Amino acid sequence: MVYRRRLRSAWNRVDSGALHQAPRKWQSWLSDTGSLTQKIESVIGQKLEVLVLQDCRQNLNSDESRYFHFKIKRCRLREVLLCVNGIPLVMARSIIPNSSSSGSNHEVLRLGKKPLGAVLFAKKRMHSKKKSHRVISRLDKKSALWKKCFQQYPELQSVSWARRTLYQLKGRPLLVSEVFLPALLNYPSN
Repeated sequence: MVYRRRLRSAWNRVDSGALHQAPRKWQSWLSDTGSLTQKIESVIGQKLEVLVLQDCRQNLNSDESRYFHFKIKRCRLREVLLCVNGIPLVMARSIIPNSSSSGSNHEVLRLGKKPLGAVLFAKKRMHSKKKSHRVISRLDKKSALWKKCFQQYPELQSVSWARRTLYQLKGRPLLVSEVFLPALLNYPSN
């Protein structure tokens, strides 16, 4: 009998009870189902600045590849910091397969300094009625995403919280990971 080693993930479904393991101050940010950009902008009363850290073609790590059933090896990777007055609040990492940015979805290739949420949550382009797959994670220094975020944001705390959502843009998948940075707590989440 052949046993396949199952890839373990530190990511847990929001509805699995994992949300209650997060500090109370992060829970409403982690569980929100709408556009994070829109939520932050409504809370702070101004537009977020998008600082593009990276926008290139790259190989996926195995933890990200599992969301695409290991069928996608290379894709477009976009990493940004969402800031207010130059202060980073969120680091976002978006995985955009080639098939997800073609045809009527071509707008995701021309984001520039516009947040991806502006495309994902636009009424005419909103993802399908299929519920988005959302998971959360407690990131620490052992986490690949924590290490990546720390390279771009050295003030990152040794333990951080993140959410990851698999969206459908007109039936095509996009994976978005959002790492919440300490300055976000300066604003109420409700």
